[in-house]
Amino acid sequence: MIETIKKLLGLGSKVEFAELVRQGALIIDVRSKGEYAGGHIKGSVNIPVDQIGQNIQKLKAKNKTIITCCASGMRSASAKSILKSNGLTEVHNGGAWRSLQNKI
Repeated sequence: MIETIKKLLGLGSKVEFAELVRQGALIIDVRSKGEYAGGHIKGSVNIPVDQIGQNIQKLKAKNKTIITCCASGMRSASAKSILKSNGLTEVHNGGAWRSLQNKI
C-alpha cells in the first residue's frame, strides 16, 4: 500500500533513463515530422503519436525497452498508454525530449 501511494505521489523509484539506453532501449519521439526535424535526440526514432497504433507489430518485433518522448510529456504519455494497452510491457515515458536528452 505504501509503495502504491509513493508511486501516485511521484515518490517511487525513479527510472534510470541513461542505464536503459546503455542496455539498448529504443527512444521513440512521438512529435510530428516537422517538430522532429527541428531537433531531436540522436538515435531516436520518429513515430508521431497518431501513428503509434500502426507500428505496434514492428515495435513488438524489436523486443526492446521503449522510452517515449515529445515536446512536453503529454503525447509521450499517450503513446506509452497505447503501447502498454497493446501488450508492450517495458515502456517508459521520458517526457520532454530536451529534458530526456539531459538525463541520458
